[in-house]
Formats: sequence, structure tokens, C-alpha cells
Amino acid sequence: MNMTPAVRKFALTTHIAFSVGWLGAVAGFLALAVAGLTSQDIQMVRAAFLAMNVAGWYVIVPLCLASLLTGLVMSLGTKWGLFRHYWVTVKFLLTIVSTLILFGFTQTLSSIGILAANTTIPIDELRNLSQSPVIHSGGGLLVLLVNTTLSVYKPWGRTRYGLRKQHEQNEGLSSNRIISTRERWGRYILLGIISLLVLFLALHLGLRSSH
Repeated sequence: MNMTPAVRKFALTTHIAFSVGWLGAVAGFLALAVAGLTSQDIQMVRAAFLAMNVAGWYVIVPLCLASLLTGLVMSLGTKWGLFRHYWVTVKFLLTIVSTLILFGFTQTLSSIGILAANTTIPIDELRNLSQSPVIHSGGGLLVLLVNTTLSVYKPWGRTRYGLRKQHEQNEGLSSNRIISTRERWGRYILLGIISLLVLFLALHLGLRSSH
């Protein structure tokens, strides 16, 4: 799949916007988590927890999924591919792991939001609960910064699959060549990932509507 220059620029712009938005949202979430952990004002702590709950469900999760999907489009629609360069593959795997951890953490975040809304819980107990958001958001921010660095420096060169594809292109092989077994498996994996993302999104919306 090869995109036209106009479509490629639009897809790249969209991917950058979602990725930067995701990074910024996680940074803001970390600031709220730190405020909840260190503030002596109980109203501030409760407000921080409630804001984290809303930001997690309605900002971070949608931006995470949008960044992942647009990243897949960019990989498959340009020369970089998904498994042709080590930096793309590592970035993709890090994003998948971050997405899975994020979806698991949203359930904890919902529980924290419910507890924060309970005015009978003392501030010390709420501050103890904020350690998990600090750790998760701090780790998430680190992964996103690593992904940003990979996008800029593009280290490690081509994978074996990428070298083979480059060799085939240099030899001028026909574009209608039968798809190799590895390519077929790559497509199956991609379809599986997209299906999982759709499933996670459906569960995310279903779980949120139940709160």
C-alpha cells in the first residue's frame, strides 16, 4: 500500500498531532498525580483525583488508540514498513505494551476516582492511593519520550526482512510477485492487532458507561 504525497502528509500530520497530544496529556496527568501525592489541601487532592479520572478515560485513552492506529497507517503506507526497520518495530511494540498497561490501569483509576468523591476518606489515605498514578504516568511518559527519540534518530538500521525487501527492490522484481509466507503472517498479525484494539475500545466504552 503506497499513499499519495498529499495523503501521506495528512496522515503524518494526524499521527504527529495525536502522538504529541498523548505525550502532553500524560505529562499533565503526571502533574495532577504529583499534586495529589504532595498537596496538604484535601480539596486539592480530591480535585486532582477526579481530574485524573476524567483525563484518563476521555483524553489519554482515545489519544493512545488514535496514535497507535495512525502509526500503523504511516508504517504500512510508506517506505518504512512495520517490520523493515528495527526502530519502527521497537516503537510499535512499546506502544502496544503501553496501550495494554493503560487499559488495565483505567480500572484502578476509576476506583480511585470513586474513592476521591467520598468525602469521608481522610487525606492521608488519598495520598497513599496516588502513588500508583505517579508510577504509571511517569513510566508512560518515559516510554513516550523513548518513542519520540526513536522517531528522530531512527537507530539500528534495517531488519533482516527489510534487507531482503531492499535487495528484491534493487533487483527490480515484479510488483505482482506472490506474497511470501512472512508477509502473510505480518498481515494476519496486523489484522489481529486491529481486532484487539477494536475490542479494547468497545470494552473501554462499555466499562465507562457502567460507571
